[in-house]
Amino acid sequence: MYKTSFFKKSLLAVLAVFLYSCDKDFNAIGDGLVGDDHFGLESEKYDVIAFNQEVTSVQSNNMTPNALGIFDNPLFGTTTANFVTQVGLESYPPTIGLTPVIDSVKIEIPYFSHVTATDKDGNNTYELDSIYGDKNGKLKLSVYESGIQMRNSYFNNGSQLPQFYYTNQNTEFFNEKEGERLNNGGALENDEFYFNAKEVVIKTTNADKTVTTERKKPQMTLHLKKEFFQDKILKADASKLSAEDVFQEYFRGLYFNVEKSGSSPSNMALINFSEGKITIFYKAKTEATSDVESKKIVLNLKGASAATSNTANFLADARNPEYESAITTNVNKTVGDEKLYLKGGQGSLAIIKLFNQTDVMGYDEKGNVVNASNKVPDELDEIRYNVANKNWKVNEANLVFYIDATKMTGTEEPNRVYLYNFTDNTVLADYSSDPSSAYGGLITVGSDKRGKSYKIRITSHFRNLIKDATAKNVDLGLVVSQSATTLTFNALENKIQINNDPIEYFSVAPRTSVMNPLGTVLFGGKKGGSPDSEQEKKRLKLEVYYTKPN
Repeated sequence: MYKTSFFKKSLLAVLAVFLYSCDKDFNAIGDGLVGDDHFGLESEKYDVIAFNQEVTSVQSNNMTPNALGIFDNPLFGTTTANFVTQVGLESYPPTIGLTPVIDSVKIEIPYFSHVTATDKDGNNTYELDSIYGDKNGKLKLSVYESGIQMRNSYFNNGSQLPQFYYTNQNTEFFNEKEGERLNNGGALENDEFYFNAKEVVIKTTNADKTVTTERKKPQMTLHLKKEFFQDKILKADASKLSAEDVFQEYFRGLYFNVEKSGSSPSNMALINFSEGKITIFYKAKTEATSDVESKKIVLNLKGASAATSNTANFLADARNPEYESAITTNVNKTVGDEKLYLKGGQGSLAIIKLFNQTDVMGYDEKGNVVNASNKVPDELDEIRYNVANKNWKVNEANLVFYIDATKMTGTEEPNRVYLYNFTDNTVLADYSSDPSSAYGGLITVGSDKRGKSYKIRITSHFRNLIKDATAKNVDLGLVVSQSATTLTFNALENKIQINNDPIEYFSVAPRTSVMNPLGTVLFGGKKGGSPDSEQEKKRLKLEVYYTKPN
């Protein structure tokens, strides 16, 4: 444990007396804990056992956003992301008219973007957000009619269960796709597709010769095969277009498949597909007058109701050998791993056990040492004793995860990591109280614009361990995070046994991690080398700030 100098201790002790006399909350709690407004006066650092855990095929249906593309990560490998979605008519049944003939069909899906400049004529320059890999990368994009009807639930032995779709089901959907690809608008919309950051400007000349300008933020715009929609929609039996459930059995959705575009570099985007729509522009005679009118039918990618539509993201990884071995064959659950490999999607996380797991002693109710295992780490026994009998006050507790800058050279870093209760699959008390600021998890960046560390505050979680002698020192899970407000968990296709006694299983992963394609490498808690080594200086520790009486 790290100690302060005698002079500093004396000065801080004087400050402690001052704070004690001025702050009612300090001695009102009476359980060895202080409020969050107090400065930590002395710090102690405790060992942490942390090791890597592979995330196998995981539920990916009905997430927002979804990944599409191919991301070549120099450290972790290549991820290919395909996508399937149901579609629904904007209204049921549509009024089509007589002898309809299609002019054009296009699908529009806006990208995440922001304006960087606006000229005197009102033209906007945009930059795309959530693009990973080469900004100028190209893809071979193919959009097909899906051949698999996606469902919300299924029956098993008389029970209705939710239907899950998993990251490893791309082959199944690819093999069941229907017909030829639908996007036939030219090479830039299929064989050499790219995520275009250009503003969409549409000028329309009105009947009075005035010009109306419509501006749209950057979007995926694909012209689709007219013949398909002429037959599938305009010539469909009216009963097939009568209601959403009937329609989605008839037209089972769109499947987006990506491949490398020749020798071009590729990239990947996160997209909110639920904002997408297909517009069928056509002409038809009205039943009343037989006049020919320009009409349109709109299909939404989310359907008329998001609750009735399904999507799934398929993620295929070709892992680099170093990363593969780090999360599978070279995992050390006893002393922990030197490096923690976190990757989103169907990737990996870290399992964290607070304190050295040595358990050979404890304390009885009178504070006497008992030389026997009590299933509580000895370090935690000692802290509980010091708080109860020596009047130590817990001010703050943090975990600081240092980034391995050498390994991460040339690799894009996630902006946030998320720590949660791995044993019970719940959020920590600190997150519940203030997820936006006090909890932390955001990357700290140095003057060179490269990531240095992630700091997470676990003060409330630590205090709960101290206050309640029966509280279980649960395992914690650490993942990369796409959204601070996405707190749900996605089920693994097959649960994984973690510990034998008692039997514990890894069966879900945080959705916020499944949504994020990035990864990072952090220093673990394993001791390594001399005190001056980088591993020892940056290895993971639990740091607790106390107020200690003289």
